[in-house]
Amino acid sequence: MHASSATSRPETGTILSRPLRVFAWLSFLAEVIIIGTGGAVRLTGSGLGCSDWPLCTPESLVPLPEQGIHGLIEFGNRTMTGVVGLVALAVVLLTVHAVGGRSLVFRALWFALGGVALAVAVYAIAAGTGVIYSAALMSAALLLSVLAGAIDSLRRTTQRRDLALLAWIVLAGVMAQAVVGGFAVLTELNAFVVGFHYASSLLLVCVTAAFLVRMNATPGPRRAAVPRWFTILTHVTGLALAVTILFGVLTTGSGPHSGDANIQRNGFDATWLAHVHSWPGYILAALIVALLISAFVLRLPPRNWLIVLAVAVLVQVLVGVLQARHGLPPVLVGIHMMLASLSAAAYTVVVLNLKRPVSAYEDPALAAAHAGHA
Repeated sequence: MHASSATSRPETGTILSRPLRVFAWLSFLAEVIIIGTGGAVRLTGSGLGCSDWPLCTPESLVPLPEQGIHGLIEFGNRTMTGVVGLVALAVVLLTVHAVGGRSLVFRALWFALGGVALAVAVYAIAAGTGVIYSAALMSAALLLSVLAGAIDSLRRTTQRRDLALLAWIVLAGVMAQAVVGGFAVLTELNAFVVGFHYASSLLLVCVTAAFLVRMNATPGPRRAAVPRWFTILTHVTGLALAVTILFGVLTTGSGPHSGDANIQRNGFDATWLAHVHSWPGYILAALIVALLISAFVLRLPPRNWLIVLAVAVLVQVLVGVLQARHGLPPVLVGIHMMLASLSAAAYTVVVLNLKRPVSAYEDPALAAAHAGHA
């Protein structure tokens, strides 16, 4: 993920503008930050600071004075969701413009307007008939319009479909996350719903990281840049990372930081889960060390990003040990949560560096194309 010049013209002729690059980075940062604000909600016991959704209370969109600091913290996280969504929408429109021109942008905007109209109609009908989850149905209608717009756009995209797909996934993911967040409130912070909400946010961090990598990558066919055994070991490392994060989510859901002091935990023993969570964590660290040494001995492309991953996981392990020994202080737990997302993002970049573009010398078809342009 490196910065580039104002524009980039890959072999396909697609121009990636500076605004697209800026918003792509903002999207990545926003996805990381919202994990932090979501963690603040959970760690300060503000999960029900807003007792309703999408309004903060049945009577007000914003928190009332009697809700105090908890209402402000929860409402701040909801506001951040809107920021994340607007940035994701900007990335989609700029990407669509880059790969398909104004006509595709206008089509995407028509789908957006149609989705808003559909959502308003669904909400009016549901509220008028007394349906309890009318707001959730409204959000589902918006999500469906995003998915329909994505399908239409991708069918008409002939260049850099990889970028368009990643951009649409982030926007759809943000819309889906809003629905999941609403259900977390409506289910009074069910530990499994809250855990799924966090894991989904972490995946969106990975997708935005992948967009940054692909944005700077040469388009076209790719081939392996590392030995097969290294690829397999990298994917095993990814499995260890996923298992570590999974048990971390379960551990947090069973511990003292589930969003509200009166909320029932997931029923697991927190002390036992903390030990289980550490086992794949140590295996993960050992696998990363093996990859790092191998990459430098063989001078493989992912070696620099393996350093980033190794540092992130090392700090993660140290923070995990410290928080366990000091009674899970909220600040350390919050840092632990954000480091998990950064570790996952670094791993994503490592995986995307396992292959390299096929050069014209390796592919006769590419060589002929270059000869034709000469």
